[in-house]
Amino acid sequence: MSRLPDLAERIDRLVLRHKELARTNALLEQQVAGLQGERDSLRSRLSAARARIDALLERLPLVPPDAGEAEPGPATPAAGGAQNGDAAQAQE
Repeated sequence: MSRLPDLAERIDRLVLRHKELARTNALLEQQVAGLQGERDSLRSRLSAARARIDALLERLPLVPPDAGEAEPGPATPAAGGAQNGDAAQAQE
């Protein structure tokens, strides 16, 4: 006869556990919905920012290749002998 009260106690614990899990699940579903909304908002903002950057890039003037060479850069022969010497050693 002691098995029946034990079984009833276990059933009560299972019911209680089920209710706790149902509440936890509902809270998690709310959290997921909120995070999905935040994600969608961030995606929209990112898309708008990309569009603004693309528009700004379109407004930039194109620079001809020879217009920016007023001063010699490190790869030009007038920049110094270190690279020229390295190139001569590589050819040997």
